[in-house]
Amino acid sequence: MTLSPLIERFIRYARIETTSSDTTGTSPSTACQHDLARLLAQELRDMGASDVLYDDVHCYVYAQIPGEGQPLGFIAHMDTSPAASGRNVSPRILPAYDGTDALLRPEDFPELRSHFGEDLIASDGTTLLGADDKAGVAEIMEMARYYLEHPEVPHRALSICFTPDEEVGQGTDHFDPDAFRAREAYTVDGGKLGVFEYECFNAAAAEVSVQGRSVHPGSAKGLMKNAATLAMEFDRLLPAAERPEYTEGREGFFMLTEIRGETDTAHLSYIVRDHDRDRFEARKETLRRVANYMNEEHGEGTISLTITDSYRNMAEYMRDHMDLVDKAFEAARAIGVTPSCEPVRGGTDGARLAEVYGIPCPNLCTGGYNFHGRYEYASIQEMEKSLQILLHIAQAC
Repeated sequence: MTLSPLIERFIRYARIETTSSDTTGTSPSTACQHDLARLLAQELRDMGASDVLYDDVHCYVYAQIPGEGQPLGFIAHMDTSPAASGRNVSPRILPAYDGTDALLRPEDFPELRSHFGEDLIASDGTTLLGADDKAGVAEIMEMARYYLEHPEVPHRALSICFTPDEEVGQGTDHFDPDAFRAREAYTVDGGKLGVFEYECFNAAAAEVSVQGRSVHPGSAKGLMKNAATLAMEFDRLLPAAERPEYTEGREGFFMLTEIRGETDTAHLSYIVRDHDRDRFEARKETLRRVANYMNEEHGEGTISLTITDSYRNMAEYMRDHMDLVDKAFEAARAIGVTPSCEPVRGGTDGARLAEVYGIPCPNLCTGGYNFHGRYEYASIQEMEKSLQILLHIAQAC
């Protein structure tokens, strides 16, 4: 089948490895992200964008598209999740999807039934696809190309930013608001067509260190404190039903992301999430109560707990900027798409931009699904319509 410029662009980007890492401690967290950043900067220059800036240290790309009024921003992230391989991605087209693909089966993913007859893009099953968020990157780039090739079409001045390391929570660590210029923006980092988001989790990370006492098992009675066993006890004391696999909508959770240990020492890592600020604070207090209880039971210093806030619910910063959501709804209706809002069960760069820089940033759809794994896919028709939504938003503003 003949592919549109948008889909050709997306496939080109998807093949570039940009997996981020939460273990390197560098910025960007992986050097491979520079490969896509350099390409995007050059393509923007070739298109004729203004003031293209490639931050070759921290891996950000900024550009301006001339237009009317104060600039409106559009942001997407270049990295892909470390939860699945992003190396040697081989996108494949499933024309007129009928449910018979061996990898993407409606029995496993019921949402696929809504895509019967559409053309889908998927990986070969050994890697993720990278629609999160290279679909958003490609859609912003195509919007930029259109307005640069059609200066006669009235539209808002546009500011573009592509960020690194969003998947590991560091996407705005070295963001430059002066290079970006816009003071209101959209992240293009969502999924299902027509679904927009302006609420996200309040988020924190919790690190639990367990100090045990290693004694020969033959003489361990009354002496040994098995740190690995104590780590499992800590996890059992958290509410079992409040894990991601049992929650939805605005329900928060505790998620154990890593556990390692031996008899002498052990360590647990958690992420803590809730849309409601009071419930979020209560979750952090639950962790403290469990730590205090175990120290009382097993001796002071058995459990050391560190909680670090990550980002706040961006709904707190959207109250005076709901016109941005209204314009997204109007744009969707203009192309025959019924819009809706859902809370993000995660976070976006927009949450930090709103909190730190006061830039309101609702999130727009991209047409991608099943992010962060080898079952990821995108609908070509939904990607094309997501691009049309961007074009209409730029004209409506």
